[in-house]
Amino acid sequence: MKLSDIVEKLVLEHVVGDLDVEVKHGYVGDLLSDVMGNAQPDSVWVTVQSHVNIVAVAALAGVKAVVLAGGHDYEEETVRKAQREGLVLLRSNETSFVVCGKLYELGLR
Repeated sequence: MKLSDIVEKLVLEHVVGDLDVEVKHGYVGDLLSDVMGNAQPDSVWVTVQSHVNIVAVAALAGVKAVVLAGGHDYEEETVRKAQREGLVLLRSNETSFVVCGKLYELGLR
């Protein structure tokens, strides 16, 4: 599924990155070591973490996009680094639980 479809269907805010990217999986977690060890490549990662380290973790895990849930804002340094690394950053005012449920309904596993 293309990220552009996910953004449209979940009414997510697009912060940075190319939405013409395919994703197959979803992952939720706020413990960075857990994400590094368990997120599948080509995933959308849902979290409430907004600091710059999420970009490095996403790159290591092969994550294509991060959804910052709960109405939180990304730090400016995070946005700049994601842009350099080609990582898509998205935002939602919904909780992580709600975002994950919607991603599951769209077929991400």
